[in-house]
Amino acid sequence: MSAGRTTIALLILRLGLGVFLLLWSIDKLVAPQGAVNIFQFFYDTGISINVAYVLGVLELAVSLAIITGLLKTYSYGLGLLVHATSTAVSYQQLLEPFGSNRVFIAGIPVLAAFITLFLLRRQDTLLSVDRLLGR
Repeated sequence: MSAGRTTIALLILRLGLGVFLLLWSIDKLVAPQGAVNIFQFFYDTGISINVAYVLGVLELAVSLAIITGLLKTYSYGLGLLVHATSTAVSYQQLLEPFGSNRVFIAGIPVLAAFITLFLLRRQDTLLSVDRLLGR
């Protein structure tokens, strides 16, 4: 694959993963009770609505940094960590992936995509803020 195609592919991957994470962050802000319920069920810990809002804002900042290619090592790494954690805590659903658990199957290729983007972050230069800033 030529360098031009690689940078276009990485831009598409960055935008797709950034929007994926952005939608989860918006969900925490518009329906924070869902995040409270998820934390109780999957993480076996209670969080308040206010904590859900804070997590939503932090995740929003990470997703916007990913979309814009800002501080790629940190933003891509945090995006990977967030998704890897959510995938890991849903392991029981992944062990029985059919029926009502089939939506969890999508977490596996998304995790692979986050890993790929992180590993290739230095080649991800097209429309990247880091590149514009000379990083």
